[in-house]
Amino acid sequence: MNNVQRFREQQLMAKAELARRAGVSESTIDRIEAGKDCRLETKRKVLFALGLSVQDSPKVFGRRRNGNGHRSAR
Repeated sequence: MNNVQRFREQQLMAKAELARRAGVSESTIDRIEAGKDCRLETKRKVLFALGLSVQDSPKVFGRRRNGNGHRSAR
């Protein structure tokens, strides 16, 4: 699960506004907030649209998982 919805709501931002700022569809935001994975470029766009940096990614999206579904040891 990720915290995109929590960060968005803390800023009193509608889902449509986040989608517009990030340059992605509202259905993409729906999928991300539902915990589905997305491309790294989409994560970057969402982070910047929330006023965050790439370094904030683990706080927003959680730790990256390796190919077998387990969290990486990094």
